[in-house]
Amino acid sequence: MSELEQELKGLIVDVLELEDVTVEQIQSEAPLFGEGLGLDSIDALELASAISKRYGVVLQSDDDATRAAFSSVRALAAHIQAARA
Repeated sequence: MSELEQELKGLIVDVLELEDVTVEQIQSEAPLFGEGLGLDSIDALELASAISKRYGVVLQSDDDATRAAFSSVRALAAHIQAARA
């Protein structure tokens, strides 16, 4: 697992105040929404804001690439790395 994936998992737990989920329980390939981690659209907005502040990457809600990036922690890490390159 990449260091960025680990950081993102911690960010998800902290920003979304997931009291019953630990970083270790989040699988990098698991879906963030629906049957995976169970996030909703409000969670996505909060997470996008936190990612923008921490990594300087703007995630726009009406962008197909952003929707794809939010499919899993691994996809989100890849999107951030590509945007920062």
